[in-house]
Amino acid sequence: MPRRTATMLASTLMLIALLCAGVLIPVPYAEMSPGPTVNTLGEHDGEPVLQISGHKTYATDGHLNMTTVRVTSADFRMNLVEAVYGWLAHDTKIVPHDTLYPDGKTEEQSTQENAEEFSQSQESAKVAALKELGVPVKSWVIVSTVVKGSPAEGRLHAGDVIRAVDGTAVKQPSDVAEFVTRHEPGQKVVLTVVPAKEQAAAEKQHRTAAKTRDVEITTAGSHDSGARRAIVGISAGTDHTFPFSIDIKLADVGGPSAGLMFALGIYDKLTPGSLTGGNFVAGTGTIDDGGTVGPIGGIEMKTVGARSKGARYFLTPADNCAAAAKDTPSGLTLVRVKTIGDALDALKDIRGGDTAALPKCTAKS
Repeated sequence: MPRRTATMLASTLMLIALLCAGVLIPVPYAEMSPGPTVNTLGEHDGEPVLQISGHKTYATDGHLNMTTVRVTSADFRMNLVEAVYGWLAHDTKIVPHDTLYPDGKTEEQSTQENAEEFSQSQESAKVAALKELGVPVKSWVIVSTVVKGSPAEGRLHAGDVIRAVDGTAVKQPSDVAEFVTRHEPGQKVVLTVVPAKEQAAAEKQHRTAAKTRDVEITTAGSHDSGARRAIVGISAGTDHTFPFSIDIKLADVGGPSAGLMFALGIYDKLTPGSLTGGNFVAGTGTIDDGGTVGPIGGIEMKTVGARSKGARYFLTPADNCAAAAKDTPSGLTLVRVKTIGDALDALKDIRGGDTAALPKCTAKS
């Protein structure tokens, strides 16, 4: 066989071998891509996203779109060819698998966590919007979850209201851990609670729950990477009573990043006039009960998804501005916001056509 032919054959076989290896060998990466974007002022699957009853609402127009990111599943094993293609593509992002599923988190665990975060974001969106409108909202600290096998299992239950720890009144969720860790592991702690059923009955009858009980629990020691401390095995959160009904109907969405857009949609429906002035505004960002907007993941994918649907303005958490501004889709203006108040001010400029005054994102901010 001529040397030239042999060389070409060897090269061809090597190329085939490399391609096969690229397809067969898995790499520890996952893919993020633009997900669906939904107008919080409109409908989804045939019903309004925001449903408010017991209070006057007003007609709206334009768009206040929440945005999402689509990610590969926890058990998806990407090969080298897929990873290289994703790195080269404009509308996808390749990230380490552990970024999306840390500590071997399963698909089921991730879905459950995202669902809980989504539910909490809805509650915070309602609170933030009503507080901005000056509408009073009653709040209290509750048991959010009970860790299986912990000292609290069977003694406390999700939804129990925590009034006090060792007789000291609890005002916010962080108080619970602070008061419990005043003990050494193995010592007893007393939590004064309103049972979840009693609280639910009181809410239904529009009264303050009066029935409380003291629950004595022997603390255990923590097993995380931090300093050993006393724990009872619960996570504390906040629950609220609203003066009228606000329902957010949006299935198959998880995570906390739609909080800001839900809050703005609620605010718009409860106030006369249009927040958007008919413009297509999208955005993202977590929101807490006080209206502070927090950063989210996958900002680059969200801006691409929003622009592809027609958005002209994108409300961007301040801490995401620098990353988003590095590759802004053509025709999309990134607006920097830190609070719901910032977002409302920006929307006023947008509907008034005063876009020069908008606080725009830059690669340095």
